[in-house]
Amino acid sequence: MAQGDPKVKVVTISAIYGAGGSVIGPQLAERLGLPFYDRLIHGASTPTVEGLAERLTNEERNQAPPGRIVAGLSSMSGALGLSVPDVGDLDPLATLRRQVETSVRRVGTGAGGVVLGRAAAIVLADHPTAFHIRLQGPAHRCMAIGMKIEGISAEQAKSFQADTDRSRARFVSRLFDRDAGDARLYHLVIDATALSFSYCVQLIADAAEQFWNTTPELTS
Repeated sequence: MAQGDPKVKVVTISAIYGAGGSVIGPQLAERLGLPFYDRLIHGASTPTVEGLAERLTNEERNQAPPGRIVAGLSSMSGALGLSVPDVGDLDPLATLRRQVETSVRRVGTGAGGVVLGRAAAIVLADHPTAFHIRLQGPAHRCMAIGMKIEGISAEQAKSFQADTDRSRARFVSRLFDRDAGDARLYHLVIDATALSFSYCVQLIADAAEQFWNTTPELTS
């Protein structure tokens, strides 16, 4: 969907709850010497151990499009004889999609980086040097890992898992009409519950370097 600077190195990571995106992402960025961009945060971030969370971020939760409110505003404006904004301005999904695309494309045309979430594999699908990763695993093992990462109870992790996975899947589906779990979006799909996170970082870093070393845009 978006072209970018062919000399820029980018890794996009899509991860379900408990697959370790919040841990693997920043560690991978550090290993590759690239900035790390967290979910829906517009600038680079460096999570602390205390700040690691697999659940929805406040930024993600606050991006829920107020469809009914916007539709009501349109009807009221028309009834009162006021100017009605363009359809594109009224469509909260279109507005959010533009915001997401802008933030992700900025990474692809800037210094590069590791991007967690934001449907980045879709936005940068045509970027010649963007390497796309999907982290997943069986639900019960992901829940156990989520408990460990966040230091929470099984009941809390189960609730966060259901809410997070449902919300993130709906985000990608509603904005881009794609299934975030579609393996065709990614160069590499990893069961991150079957391997240590440190090995996942090593595996992805090695695979990304191999990808970049054989990419004409970077080797010519």
